[in-house]
Amino acid sequence: MKTTPLPEAKGYNNYGAHLREKYNGQRVYKVIVDGGFSCPNRDGSKGYGGCTYCNVDSFTPELSRKSPTISTQLKDGMERAKNQYKADKFIVYFQPNSNTYAPVSLLKTMYDEALSINTEDVVGFSVGTRPDCIDAEKVALLESYCDRFDVDLEMGMESIYDETLEQINRGCSHAEFVAAVELLKDSKIDLCVHTIFGFPWETREMMLNYIHEINRFPQIKFVKFHHLHIVEGSIMGVKYKREPFKLFSLEEYTDLLCELIPLLRPDIVI
Repeated sequence: MKTTPLPEAKGYNNYGAHLREKYNGQRVYKVIVDGGFSCPNRDGSKGYGGCTYCNVDSFTPELSRKSPTISTQLKDGMERAKNQYKADKFIVYFQPNSNTYAPVSLLKTMYDEALSINTEDVVGFSVGTRPDCIDAEKVALLESYCDRFDVDLEMGMESIYDETLEQINRGCSHAEFVAAVELLKDSKIDLCVHTIFGFPWETREMMLNYIHEINRFPQIKFVKFHHLHIVEGSIMGVKYKREPFKLFSLEEYTDLLCELIPLLRPDIVI
């Protein structure tokens, strides 16, 4: 008898299936929190304007931008997720900007407020940041929540090449990324790394080398693969309008993924 594969049977270790298995088939939904953080690459500490590809508003839900408090954002976001997506459990996700870019005392106050909302239904805590905004004291703070929640730190690697990081005004080097990753060695925190494929000056071979770099760090448990796309309101968006450059077609990006995913360590969740 012919069988139909389940939707999650994608042939690789994907995040949706990982959550369903980990939480016994329950629907787990990330609820985004905008903590009002800045970024050292925007406020003048390291630079202005941010990374050239970035426009924070493009991935911050309007609901988060309009809500004045962390508590209100989470209550509204959880209610919406329950009604629209039939969510059972939640991951509190500090996403916009650099969410460890503040003194530890302030971070603790904000994190504690967020994790006091609907505690019976919150299973995870996720914090997005940059390599140059994490240190041992902040790692210790995040680890203090690991006895109650599954904690993951999302950190942008973007590229492994300093020449690329300079061109996109990243404001930090790959060596700084590696140093931040080493802080999480033997930690209970799960590390999620972001990459961007398709910078027009990087070759296919250069992009495949990202995977070998990721594989050498056992503390990396998750990856987010992004293709380079042009966001309205970003510095790169302005440059692209003036002088368009080569971007992946859907077929080209699919071909790249088909080549690089088999190279990824099989325990890493995509």
